[in-house]
Amino acid sequence: MKKIAFEYGQGLLEAELPDSADIFIPGETMADPPHLENKVEATRKSILNPVGMEPIAGQVKKGSKVVIIFPDRVKGGFQDDSHRKVSIPIIIEECLKAGVEKKDIRLICSTGLHRKNKREEIRVILGDKVFNDFWYSHQITNHDSEDWENLIDLGQDEQGNRVIMNREVFHADLAVLIGHAMGNPYGGYSGGYKHCSTGLVHWKTIATNHVPHVMHRDDFTPVNSKSLMRQKFDSIGMHMEKCMKKKFFICDAVLDTYARQIAVFSGYGKEIQPLSWEVADKRTYIPWASEKYDVMMFGMPQFFHYGNGHGTNPILMLQAISANIIRHKRVMKDNCVVIASSICNGYFHDEEFTAYRELYELYQKDYNYTLPDLEKYDEYFCTNEEYIRKYRFNHRFHPYHCFSMISCGYIAHKHCSEIYIVGAYEPGYARGMDMKPVKTFEEALKNAEKHAGPNPKILALPRTFKTAGVHLMMK
Repeated sequence: MKKIAFEYGQGLLEAELPDSADIFIPGETMADPPHLENKVEATRKSILNPVGMEPIAGQVKKGSKVVIIFPDRVKGGFQDDSHRKVSIPIIIEECLKAGVEKKDIRLICSTGLHRKNKREEIRVILGDKVFNDFWYSHQITNHDSEDWENLIDLGQDEQGNRVIMNREVFHADLAVLIGHAMGNPYGGYSGGYKHCSTGLVHWKTIATNHVPHVMHRDDFTPVNSKSLMRQKFDSIGMHMEKCMKKKFFICDAVLDTYARQIAVFSGYGKEIQPLSWEVADKRTYIPWASEKYDVMMFGMPQFFHYGNGHGTNPILMLQAISANIIRHKRVMKDNCVVIASSICNGYFHDEEFTAYRELYELYQKDYNYTLPDLEKYDEYFCTNEEYIRKYRFNHRFHPYHCFSMISCGYIAHKHCSEIYIVGAYEPGYARGMDMKPVKTFEEALKNAEKHAGPNPKILALPRTFKTAGVHLMMK
């Protein structure tokens, strides 16, 4: 037997597993490809030699309006040589050299439906120099998906997706997307056209793709870059370019487990996406398993990804479980069992996660038998003026965010025979999302035998929510 410590609230909870259990930790069990030694030089070379379009010097001049769009705190790293801190100063330098005036450069945090990032969070993301140069002159803002004075309705793209985007980005002479090609359960990779089609839009654009009829298709799980969701991201982004009559200048870095740059690609999204994915595949899609697993085990810290409460908010708990199913379905048997530790104490963190508690309570009543049944409430929630006011002015998640999360959460119910939550302080919250609370890992493993038989094959994923995820595959 071997002892494994899994995340559990602010600490760890130990499990005793058979020697046959396999353990995978990103970046350790299998090493990442080497990261760039000289990140500044490599990034500058990429920016000066963009793929499929002119360099910045040929696109702007004095009087040109430039918008630089960067991802929020959810991903990308905060170290001194992180991709945002390296690439943005180079972009600014090239614009100034081409004659652009500093007053005509704007920076927008592409929060999408996430909560707006706070001043100190933006300082950590951008670094002191860029922050001090642009914050106090009001040239750094968060995207506001409910500010109709700064949104523009572009109608429908070729697939029929409603496209409503940031007006300032639309009218810019140069719109630069700073992104990351990192493995993502939603459509394969972050960055590329996923960045603009989710980060700079209205909730009705998100509602064309983060919905049951897209996410519950067979092409969505296991994760891949050819799903309908990914096609929608590309279609929406290219429709933006068609209406803007210009291409986004995209600068995407392929990142490793520790958010270090493996490679940097700049230029036209349609051409650089396949280039960045080819490199990212070597770090993200890991041919590792020799046989399929009956049981997947991991732990949930209270704080990860979307913020404090992700590992205790019952809707987000189920979403996180589904994310691991989406990533690793290729190595799991049909109707596998998930065992996850969580303090599950009913902490929704209402101060950030607007509407989650109300939606959870609706699921317990009014003939709502499955999570997709809740989809009918989206317009009602998203026209709630108090929820919208809190999103716009009090750093809350947009009310539609919880609908995109339940669309993801249902995937675990589709593919698992049972989900056990170990160590819940308030077990009813787990039951309320169709998960079974148990006291110990040993009890959960014993119960799993009802579905998997004796001596189930176990995949253990410690630190799965503390590191950048991979997508496991068969050898």
